[in-house]
Amino acid sequence: MYLTQEELHAALVERHGAAIQDRLDRASVGIAGLGGLGSNIAVHLARLGVGRLVLVDFDVVDITNLNRQHYTMKDIGIPKTLALQEQLEAINPYLNYETYTERVIPANAARLFADCDAVCEAFDRADQKAMLIETLLERLPDTPIVSGSGMAGYGSANAMRTERRFGRLYVCGDGASDIADGIGLMAPRVALCAAQQATMVLRLLLGEREP
Repeated sequence: MYLTQEELHAALVERHGAAIQDRLDRASVGIAGLGGLGSNIAVHLARLGVGRLVLVDFDVVDITNLNRQHYTMKDIGIPKTLALQEQLEAINPYLNYETYTERVIPANAARLFADCDAVCEAFDRADQKAMLIETLLERLPDTPIVSGSGMAGYGSANAMRTERRFGRLYVCGDGASDIADGIGLMAPRVALCAAQQATMVLRLLLGEREP
């Protein structure tokens, strides 16, 4: 079934309300890293109808990604930016998907996310997380950052939370679990953290500043 832009938008308005959807239509969100967190965050935001998504990742889909990331076997070997854009366009082809197949570094982070209303940090490595957060806090002083920390294993979902730090940094997760402790990354908890990040982004876009 093919839906026109008007039909799909009307359905979003019916579910979300006209005032909320208008703010989402005009919003722009950046996602740094399109793995277990980033790919799932992007799907949530596309389903919300966020008008512009800036999607950045240098990597290609690998078999090891399939247990928790929003990709399928047919995506293996394809850049994550392209594979994810195809999925998102199947959900809502009328949004603006801006993709960059490159590694985020201090020299390009501010340029990539300069026009975003919020940025999601969705990297795997702690040093890369710290790099992005420090760079954006310094160079984009008005942009909120939503990060993920602590989603490994199969611990209780009740341990997951969102905390506000440094005024405009929001950290989602249990803040403790780590694959370095010998526990793996599994789909339910990773997706839960991604949903927490997407929820915080939604609140920020609607003018809420507290977790």
